[in-house]
Amino acid sequence: MRIPAPLSSLTRSFRHDRLLHALLVAGLLLMLFSPLPWPVLSASIDYATLATLAGLMVLTKGIEESGYLDHLGVKVIARLRHERSLALFLVGAAAALSTVLTNDIALFIIVPLTVGLSGIANLPIGRLVVFEALAVNAGSMLTPIGNPQNILLWQKSGLSFVGFIGQMAPLALPITALLLLLTFWAFPAQAIVATAHERWRAYSRGLLAACVALYLLFLLLLDLGHPGVALLTVLAGALLLFRRVLLDVDWSLIAVFTLMFVDIRLLTGLPLLQEPLAGLAPLHGAGLLLAGVGLSQLISNVPAAILLTEYSHAYRLIAYAVNVGGFGFALGSLANLIALRMAKTPGIWREFHRVSLPFLLVATLLAAALPPH
Repeated sequence: MRIPAPLSSLTRSFRHDRLLHALLVAGLLLMLFSPLPWPVLSASIDYATLATLAGLMVLTKGIEESGYLDHLGVKVIARLRHERSLALFLVGAAAALSTVLTNDIALFIIVPLTVGLSGIANLPIGRLVVFEALAVNAGSMLTPIGNPQNILLWQKSGLSFVGFIGQMAPLALPITALLLLLTFWAFPAQAIVATAHERWRAYSRGLLAACVALYLLFLLLLDLGHPGVALLTVLAGALLLFRRVLLDVDWSLIAVFTLMFVDIRLLTGLPLLQEPLAGLAPLHGAGLLLAGVGLSQLISNVPAAILLTEYSHAYRLIAYAVNVGGFGFALGSLANLIALRMAKTPGIWREFHRVSLPFLLVATLLAAALPPH
């Protein structure tokens, strides 16, 4: 039986998402050894995060469909005529935006703009997105609102906004500077050749205006602590103003994040892991740093931060560990997964790890060289 076109478009990402299928199988296997009732598993899901992510996906897809990012890309290409200068601009912008908008939101702005450049000039889009993913991890570690783990650790530490920045600057600034140097080296200074007929692109001002208005309302409702209402407002606005965009949103990413929360809860509930987890309590110094980096690689850095704060109050060292842990494997930071999935470029996962794993080693050494207190 043939699936209707709209339904096929809506379910395509679910049918072809290998990560989603792997997480689903892993969850079913874990339930055999750590059977937990649904209320416990449901409580482990951060619904506010999912609502925020879903709203951002709808809004950024709407802006992308408006054609404005393609239009903006043409203007950027017109001003930055060399691949190296363009790369430094995009990577620097990603790092800067992540300090005030969080790493995920920075990616939702920068990655669609970068992908839009593929229709304007022959550029290494995959490599650019890889460096942008690293940039938001580097930039976001500086401020208490840069990423979810920093928000958690800031609240627990009792530091002021400026105090938290002062604690993170000795690590965040050198890592960001190192990434910019690596960007300078990785991208040649060759001229960008733009496609002649792409010198100008029209865009839908109405769709752009609707998305921007909804975006501002969405952020306001989030700031007031109503993520569910914020999402419903965006969905209602989208249904009224640009419903066709809803079919093109990568909804399977929401399922991926949901299964991550569930699988991590099932994993930490395994009786076999209870004793090793209790061993986190006496860790300090290099041991705690390596534990945080390692856990981030296994379960991502936000769950690692939550887990470590249950056993230790060394919040500065935990912040160093889980922020550095965002590099390395793609799972180290959920921002990595967002960036790589949004790019949809062949070979991008391999290229990401080719750059990110060595960068993790260097970042870990930098963190270890700093005083733990």
